[in-house]
Amino acid sequence: MISSRTVRAVVQRVAEASCRVGGETVGAIGPGLVVLLGVGVGDTETDADYLADKVLNLRVFPDEVGQNNRSVLDVSGGLLVVSQFTLLGDVRKGRRPSYSGAAPPEEANRLYERFVSRLRPSGLPLATGVFRASMDVVLVNQGPVTILLDSRRVF
Repeated sequence: MISSRTVRAVVQRVAEASCRVGGETVGAIGPGLVVLLGVGVGDTETDADYLADKVLNLRVFPDEVGQNNRSVLDVSGGLLVVSQFTLLGDVRKGRRPSYSGAAPPEEANRLYERFVSRLRPSGLPLATGVFRASMDVVLVNQGPVTILLDSRRVF
């Protein structure tokens, strides 16, 4: 069972991706990773830092024999990070998701920015969406490879 208190990310390996707001492209990358990031109530800098490190070192890119042994750092890929509070949606009751586990916008933005700031020193191409905006994310998932990451898990 996943704790309701967790920074959560969906990471997709992509051939290319972009994010548009109001029809205008605000971020785009070539080959790399798209990270959809949700911040929960009670999350901390430690959670954001843990996930940033995990994303940078996640071995989901193929090596010379086709094994997924390379990270986005190893392949000098791009990163597109988009905030997505709906990742914290709870659908255990009823049919409409409850977002009570999502952090308030000010806190979520602070930790989203913390996560992004931990990626910057990598020197990789880095693009972001616009926090709290209605966005169109366009991507070509390669593989397909899609990984769900949580900063905490309760077993």
